[in-house]
This record gives sequence, C-alpha cells and structure tokens, in this order.
Amino acid sequence: MAKETGTRAWESTVRRTQAAAKRRGKSIFSSISVAHADDEEAGGGSEPYHVEKPLSNGDLYTGQCLDNLPHGLGKYLWMDGCMYEGEWCRGKTMGKGKFSWPSGATYEGEFKSGYMDGFGTYTGTNGDTYRGYWVMNLKHGKGKKDYVNGDLYEGEWRGGAQDGHGKYVWSNGNEYEGQWKSGMISGKGSLIWANGNRYVGSWEEGLPKGEGRFLWVDGSFYVGAWSKDPKEQNGTYYPSTGASTLGNVDWDPQEVFSVDLNDCKICPGEKVSIMPSQKTLNWSEEAVWRARRGSCSEAPPRKSTGAYDSRSMCDGDGDSSDVGDYNGDDRFEELGTARTMNHSGFPRETKKQGETISKGHKNYELMLNLQLGIRHSVGKCAPATSLDLKASAFDPKEKVWTKFPPEGSKHTPPHQSCDFRWKDYCPLVFRTLRKLFKVDPADYMLSICGNDALRELSSPGKSGSFFYLTNDDRYMIKTMKKSEVKVLLRMLPAYYNHVRAFENTLVTKFYGLHCVKLTGTAQKKVRFVIMGNLFRTEYTINKRFDLKGSSHGRTTDKPEAEIDENTTLKDLDLNYIFRLQKSWFQELHRQVDRDCEFLEQERIMDYSLLVGLHFREPSFSKELSESRTPGTRTPRGYYSLLLQDSFTYLCRWATIRLGINMPARAEQTVRRGDCDTLVREPTGELKDVILFFGIIDILQDYDISKKLEHAYKSIHYDPTSISAVDPKQYSKRFRDFIYRAFTEDT
Repeated sequence: MAKETGTRAWESTVRRTQAAAKRRGKSIFSSISVAHADDEEAGGGSEPYHVEKPLSNGDLYTGQCLDNLPHGLGKYLWMDGCMYEGEWCRGKTMGKGKFSWPSGATYEGEFKSGYMDGFGTYTGTNGDTYRGYWVMNLKHGKGKKDYVNGDLYEGEWRGGAQDGHGKYVWSNGNEYEGQWKSGMISGKGSLIWANGNRYVGSWEEGLPKGEGRFLWVDGSFYVGAWSKDPKEQNGTYYPSTGASTLGNVDWDPQEVFSVDLNDCKICPGEKVSIMPSQKTLNWSEEAVWRARRGSCSEAPPRKSTGAYDSRSMCDGDGDSSDVGDYNGDDRFEELGTARTMNHSGFPRETKKQGETISKGHKNYELMLNLQLGIRHSVGKCAPATSLDLKASAFDPKEKVWTKFPPEGSKHTPPHQSCDFRWKDYCPLVFRTLRKLFKVDPADYMLSICGNDALRELSSPGKSGSFFYLTNDDRYMIKTMKKSEVKVLLRMLPAYYNHVRAFENTLVTKFYGLHCVKLTGTAQKKVRFVIMGNLFRTEYTINKRFDLKGSSHGRTTDKPEAEIDENTTLKDLDLNYIFRLQKSWFQELHRQVDRDCEFLEQERIMDYSLLVGLHFREPSFSKELSESRTPGTRTPRGYYSLLLQDSFTYLCRWATIRLGINMPARAEQTVRRGDCDTLVREPTGELKDVILFFGIIDILQDYDISKKLEHAYKSIHYDPTSISAVDPKQYSKRFRDFIYRAFTEDT
C-alpha cells in the first residue's frame, strides 16, 4: 500500500510540474534550475552543474549534468518505477551505482556504457542473490549464487549461465563439483548424494554419459560406459573387499537416471524482464547530438537526407521515445534477425562481398557440381554417429568416389551440368565434426545448395587458392593444393581431438573436404575444403587485420586512398591495443597457448590471427559517410543510429563467446622510431568495439620449400622478421605478439 501511495505522489508531482511549465509557456526542458540557465544556453560549460529535470513522459533526473547530459553523480527515475542512482558519464551509467526494479529486485555494483559490467550483486524479487562478476548484463567470471530454495552455486559463469568449473550444493545435502556448460552439468565431475553414494565420471547435458563409476558407502562400485539409453549402457559391478555377499549385484544402472537424479534438479532461478541498458533516457536529441559531436554551437540538421524524417521517432518537444520494454528471453529470436539499419532508420541489406556466380561465369558449372555433390553427401541416410571414432575413420584412404552422369543414376539425380566425379574424404569424420560444431544438416545443405548462388571473392589468395562464400555468409569454400589436402588428412586425428577437447578453440572449423573431377578430360582435379566464415555477422566489419607476428613485408601494399572496409591490413598496419575484460583475457591467453601448442606439435607454421573490428561509436560511421561524400552533413536520423547500435548489440548478447561478438576497448597506438618495428606506444584514446577473431591458414607445414625460403631470406633480412621460421620459433613469436596486441582492461 505504501508503495502504491508513493507512486501516486510521484505522478502528482510530475503532473504539477508539467502544468506549471505549460502555464509559463515553456517546454518541459525549461524546468531546469534557474541558476544554471545561462550555462545550458551556452552549451553547458566544462564543469558539471546540478539540475532537477522532470521530463515530458513523467521521468525525472536529479543530479549533475555536463553539456545537458547526466554526468557525475545523479539519480534517474523512470515513470514505470525503475530507478538508477550512481555515477554517469555523458548520458550513460558508468562507474558504481544501484539499479532497482519496481518489482523490488536490485543490482548494486559496477556499470559500463549502460550495462551491468564488472563486480556487482543482484538480488531478485524471489530472494535469489548473485554476487560476482558481470559482462554486459550477464553473469560472467567468478560468482556465487544463493537460491531462495536453499541451493547454492559457486564457481565460473559465462554468458549468464554456469560454465566452467563450479560447485552446486542442493538444500537436501546433495553436492556436485566439476565441469559445467551453458548452465548444465557437462564434462568431468563428481556428484555425492546425501546418503554417501556418489558418481564420478563424465557428464553430458546434466546426465552421466561416457566413462564413469558409481560408488556405494559400503565400498562396492560399478564401472562402465554410461548412457540413458539402456542399449548403450554397459559395465561391471565390483563388491567391496571382504564382503560376504554380492550386495548390489542386482542393481540396475538405469536407476541412477530414473530415481537418484530426481532430487538433483538445477534451480533455474529468476529471469530479469528488462535490463538497465534497455532503459533509454527520454532526453533531448539535440543534447545527445552535441555530446557525440563534441560541439555545442551547432544544432543538428532538422531532416534526414532521405524520405524518412526521424521526428516520427520523437514525442512532444522533440524527446526521443522509449524503444520499449524489450523482453530478451521472449523476443530474442525475432530481434536477432534484425538487419543493419541505415541513417534513415529503415533496414537495409549490407553490400555483399564478392561476385555472384551466375550462368555464364567461368566457374558456374563447378559451382553446380559442388552443390550436387554436397547435397548427395549430406542428404543420404547415415547411421547416428558417436563422437568416439575408430582409427579407421581417419585413414587417408577412407574416401568415396561417386559418378554424376547428366542423365542420373541409381544413386544420383539427373542434372544440367557436365559429367563429373565427386570424392568425399573421410566422410564419417567430417559428418561427426559437423555434429560436434552443432551444425544442422538441413541448414548446412540449404546454405550451400539452396537457390542462392555462391559468391566468388575478387582475387585469389597468396597461395593461388580461390575463395567462395555462401549467400548467407555462413560458410567459406576454399580451393586447395594437393599438398594442403595431405597436411589436413595427416593432422585430422589430432585436429579432431583438439576441437573436441576445447570448445573455445580459435583454430579454423572444417566441415568437409571434397574433390571434383570432370569425366573424360585432362582437367586437373579441383579440391576444396568447407570452413566456417569468421566474419559472419550483421555488424559492419570496419577494419580487418591479418596478424602473424612477423614484420618483413607485413604491410598493406595499397595506396591509402584505396583502403576500405574490405581491405585486410597486416602487422605493421596495426594501430590498436585491444583491452579485454579480465576473464576474457585469461581465457584468450589459455586458448592461444593450447592452440599454438597443437599447431607446433603438428609442425604447422605461417598461420595468422584474423581480426575484425566493429566500432560501436556512431561517430566512426559518421566520419566514414562524411569522408566518402565531402560537403554533406550527417542526417537527423543520426541519433536513431545511436539507439539502433545499442539495441542491435543487445539483441546479440547471447552469442558472445571467445572470438565472436566480444566486447572490448581499442586503444589507439602510434609507432615510435623504426618504421618496421611492431612495438607501438598507446595514446590513451579509447573506442568501444566488437571483436571477431580466429586462427586461420593452418595447413602450411614446415616442409623443404619453407626451409629453403627461410635459408634464402635469412641472408638478406633479419631472420627474426621473416614469416618462414621453424614451428617452435613461429609459435613463440606469434604468441608474444598476440599478448602485446591483446591486454587486460584495467
């Protein structure tokens, strides 16, 4: 009742303030402390000043301002009852503060750019309490959660769910300690029941799966392969030492699934309906414009250069209206399909990279052959695959040839292309890899073999290989030399074990290895591999870098005027240090070490870290548009772009992982001294970015040609600066460079 009375009093206060402002013939934004009216007219000055600012929709801000934006300490109360009190920076919650929901839930801790980010405590409406680290509104890093039902979890979190090593204690006395994945028990771990019995072994999606043992308090135990499917369950029972009877010999292992695990359910906890970053400020668009421009003397243009007028997004006296109460759980799929917005606010299709392979293109028939072969390989019925593969599946001789006559055959359909033969290398291995990488066969086939044509990138790579992209940008297809095929087949067992062991591996994901040969011709075979496209995103990749850690020849050979968003820059062109949140930096360090050790063991060198940057600062897009169209001014829809950038970012929070959609800060650097040095000095100028990165070109072994290249270039250049070096030296140099380019954000 007290809460309801307080809300009514608040509404009454707002109505009286609005009425008084109208009587004075002023807009609601004129209701600012009179003592600072001159400051605002002059643009706010350089020092924060105090205001009490009721807004047209009933919101209220009280606290410090700079350039007519919250800056310093202040409190913002939304009409729906949400409230933030704490530190601000240029209109964004930044620093330490407290956010409270009308339901009674609270978060108190660190904020960055409007997000719960850093260390903080969330107390839910139902009494659940989490105390630990956050990244962009999500529990991420070390943390402890006390559930209202008496359960407790303490350990690692990632993307809002238990992930990594952690311990869960149920209120009934059961305990689990071990590995987690996406909020479920998965990996190696031990569960101890309150009665003293325990299971130690492998888990998958919350259930025993794989090798493990069940132990009773009397010392007897059962060892075997575990599965919820009785047909896959097998093992042996061992009685305790000195036991006079077989005790539990008649026990059925399936009882663990049907009985014992019933009282080991993980509490789902409470879901947050709306995040602090989703609460927009009903503030003057002009003030935001000025703050972003860094100028207070020029007002924004009033209309978009296009047909759309951004005033349709505003209420009353020009205030930007709320985006709305977005529910991240219920509407994520719908919003996740949002396309990039142009300055007018309408969705637009970003320009596709490469040339569409249509009829008449020199590689049109090759594309048809490839699509026919993939459809045949993926579409044919195959038994369910286990992740445990026999050594015979990796045999390089394990390949299947299929004839594709134009008239069709018993196993292939008629087609309009030429007569050709199709080869699948190690088909079972690649089918299992696709399963491991969670690739749906139907989606995979549709991406490559659908009605949309492939796109050929404009020029071949340094190796002479050609690259093709699927229309949805999911997959990249690369033609290969015979030597590269041999390297991939040789390292395939180790590669499979590596990507299976390390879910966050940065090495290229391979989905298929194939060959096409036209029948009855002397034409060479065309071998190709299908890989994941690292830059498959709806963000614009503003800059891209190919980094090896070497300096000789590692600069772009294009004139500066020809460098654009599709230009791949190199080591000497890198003018940023990427600052990552602590837990991400630690994970990057661990994973790069693991990946480089794997590549070193396989005698691989000459690989690169491909890095893509999306600048979250709208000013970057503005600078690009102005540089391309001299004399034009950014449209009024600029602010809508700012809102859209944050909103689109929010839509993709669930996809953040190592190397994908990673939030970071890029600090500008400058080179001192020798123009060929890789060492640069930071300037302190920071930009918010989204990072995409991965290790590519992992099929070059240190063969005789590379040894000769190393010997020749060492005579003419500094041996430490050239790319062709021993795999061990290459790995060390690569890691040293990466750990200078990526650092922990303090």
